[in-house]
Amino acid sequence: MSPKAKRPGRTAAGRVRVAILWEAGPVKGAVEISNGKLAGLRVAGGRGSVRGGRFAVTSRGPCRLEVAVVEARMREGISRPTLVTVRAGRNPFTFFLRDVSPSNPIYIPAYGVAVTVVKDPRLFADVAGDIRGRGLATSLQQIAQEPEECYENAAAVCRDLRCPTWLGVSRNIRLFEVGWDEYGHSRLLIKHRFHGSEVHVQELDNAALFTQFLVGRGAGCAMDVTRRLEDGVLPILHSRLRDGDVVYDLTALVTLERGPLAAQTLRGTHFLVADGHGAGHMFTPEQQKQYESLLPGEMDDGEETVLCVRETAVNVAPVPRYAWFAAAAPAVWKKVAALEPETGFSVLGSGRVSCVSRLNGLPLPAEEMAVLLAPGEAAVLEFFLPHRPVPRERAAELARFDFDQRHMECRAFWRAKLRTAAGIRVPERRIEEMARAGLLHLDTVAYGREPDGTIAPTIGVYCPIGTESSPIIQFIDSMGWHDVARRALQYFLDKQHEDGFIQNFGGYEVETGAALWSMGEHYRYTRDDEWVNRIAPKLLKSCEYLLRWRRRSQREELRKRGYGMIDGKVADPNDPVRYFMNSGCAYVGIKRVAEMLARTDPARSRKLAAEAEAFRDDIRATLLECLAVSPVVPLRDGSWCPTAPPWAEYRGPVCLYADGGTCFTHGAFCARDSLLGPLYLILHEVVDPDEPAADFIVNAHAELFTLRNAAFSQPYYTRHDIAHLRRGEVAAFLKTYYNQFAGLADRETYTFWEHFFHASPHKTHEEGWFLMQTRWMLYLEKGDTLRLLPGVPRAWLEDGKAIELSGVASYFGPVSLRVESKLRRGVIEASVECRSDRQPACVELRLPHPLGLKARSTTAGTYDPERECVSITGFKDRAEVTLRF
Repeated sequence: MSPKAKRPGRTAAGRVRVAILWEAGPVKGAVEISNGKLAGLRVAGGRGSVRGGRFAVTSRGPCRLEVAVVEARMREGISRPTLVTVRAGRNPFTFFLRDVSPSNPIYIPAYGVAVTVVKDPRLFADVAGDIRGRGLATSLQQIAQEPEECYENAAAVCRDLRCPTWLGVSRNIRLFEVGWDEYGHSRLLIKHRFHGSEVHVQELDNAALFTQFLVGRGAGCAMDVTRRLEDGVLPILHSRLRDGDVVYDLTALVTLERGPLAAQTLRGTHFLVADGHGAGHMFTPEQQKQYESLLPGEMDDGEETVLCVRETAVNVAPVPRYAWFAAAAPAVWKKVAALEPETGFSVLGSGRVSCVSRLNGLPLPAEEMAVLLAPGEAAVLEFFLPHRPVPRERAAELARFDFDQRHMECRAFWRAKLRTAAGIRVPERRIEEMARAGLLHLDTVAYGREPDGTIAPTIGVYCPIGTESSPIIQFIDSMGWHDVARRALQYFLDKQHEDGFIQNFGGYEVETGAALWSMGEHYRYTRDDEWVNRIAPKLLKSCEYLLRWRRRSQREELRKRGYGMIDGKVADPNDPVRYFMNSGCAYVGIKRVAEMLARTDPARSRKLAAEAEAFRDDIRATLLECLAVSPVVPLRDGSWCPTAPPWAEYRGPVCLYADGGTCFTHGAFCARDSLLGPLYLILHEVVDPDEPAADFIVNAHAELFTLRNAAFSQPYYTRHDIAHLRRGEVAAFLKTYYNQFAGLADRETYTFWEHFFHASPHKTHEEGWFLMQTRWMLYLEKGDTLRLLPGVPRAWLEDGKAIELSGVASYFGPVSLRVESKLRRGVIEASVECRSDRQPACVELRLPHPLGLKARSTTAGTYDPERECVSITGFKDRAEVTLRF
């Protein structure tokens, strides 16, 4: 059959006719045509009547309604094609008229309805039987039938992105971005950063400061460089370059100029100055004045951070071999620094020193050199690079640095930080290291004055954003760093506008609700009523701002079309529309504030809770209308599924162009639909994860907007991850989990990019969501139930493997868990501890057998073989569980 024959044909009079088949009547409603005209209706199966655009089928059996349309827009690829909306009483739906085909009828099993061409004589049951007979599965069903995803499978097919490593001391915006230059091959390129801003120096005519360091013979046909963080997790970089018979091992770390790196010596940078050096930052006039008054003292506080590098070249050949080095120097075409052989100083024209270098313990004798090494012999080059050039007297102090001592201090500093956090031990080394390294990555770019100043929870090169900082703060809270989280939340309160609006980045108008949500999550962890009392005026001011904003759209003409929703820009695309994401953030933010005030201000709490529920009702009314008037799309099993747009004013996914326009942005056609779409309503508790609307949203997203169930472009903006877990779709979650980080994170140092196309390094928003996904797969709250291991892979419970959580923070207080697989003896043993005054009413412990076997018995609780869970009701302090297989 030719492609044209698969589409509804036109009659001589220019009419297009299709048939709508219901499984059973009675059914009544109306037919509406967009971008065309209704030319007639006819009840062609069952008893019924039509009147204009309305119809009523009164019989109870299968029924058929034929629809004729004129002036239809049917051309392939055209924007604003003809849409047919069937306003059936219970299950309204919409389809593109040009999509109707007898070979692939529109078949919506959830509604018991199908659409085909008029010449197709089949009943609904025939269509359903033919489609089911193909034995197909939706994308999510297919994932569920496959072996669970793992890192090795994902890494074999996903992009392998290398990312430069950011090294710093925590709280201080003086950073070094360190990476092997893939053009120079043997060139270590160091970018000096004030967080998201470049460092400009007078000796380079105010150009940005880059430093290059050369080892090895140069660019060759192969590049053999490997990298790793110390202990797999610390912000101390190790790399190895193999150049024939000479191996170059590098260690790089950052310390303080004037003293040892320790919690007691760390001053940090004022959060507002850090903010001002973030890309996209926004200040009110008052904030700008405060920034300008703080800037001189923060930029010239008499101490730089220092990058300490040791490069050890070893000859692994049985004969002598040469090693080559070039001194670290500004990476510019013209020479701007001269090396002093007697001191090892690289001196700029101003007399300031850009670097101090030594070879085998003595000042570096030349800018470039070849060193002959006997078999097994090593040459050690060390250099100490201040963040900005320093006067000679300060360079003399750097020349006395003991690399081993600085290395030991740096290692102790970062290890001490990790010891104060909750512990996560899992059988997959990569995941365990990424969780610990990730926490330190977040901390490296969380800026503020120590020990108790406000912290700016920045996100890669950018300043903090209410939305993108949310996973960062929430994971920090999850790991028990509640004080750090509280100080990070204070950033949004300190920068709150006088009217309650919170806005910090790039014109985004979604931050207010998102920031309130994170504050509410912090309260769920801490139950800190004293903190709530202190910030209550600011909380209420932001809530009132959101409610005033909401009232602007409480107009009758917007009923079910954005009534009561808030408009505004939520991301880089300049779409001042009523995004579901924006209203979802605002709703959950107000809802959380109501929770926060429940014990200290119950009257206001009740009022806000009522406002929040009314808000939720309005969002849901618009969503349900959007599902009715947006075009259905085909799923992989032959069925079709209703869709919803990312904002109230559009019909369906914007990348299907039902209402025209253009949508390509940030490397993908589907970015707005996938990254900013209605999935947020599941995260933000507007849509229950198990209701039909969630089925439609999740299934349509999986079919249209994912590759290997990972979203395109900036995948960690997409919230199908939590939807899968809350729906019990473990295989789908794991498919997302592994393919997202396998394709976006550096596989050696675990640093995340923002996009798949090498945009924006050290992107802690992406890393934050990966860390929250890891937290969710290990433990997740649901009402008064604590769900443990709801998303872990089966492979983690193979014989001899163990999972351990030590004091992770939850809504119910600190939780510890140990699970050990002893399947050679036919058992899996687990112990759970939660000793707090707000323990869960129920603990659900999921213990999936690696081969899918079901347990024969449990020593505690009730075992559900379908969900592979042990439910312990009436939990008190501690429980021991043994499953026997």
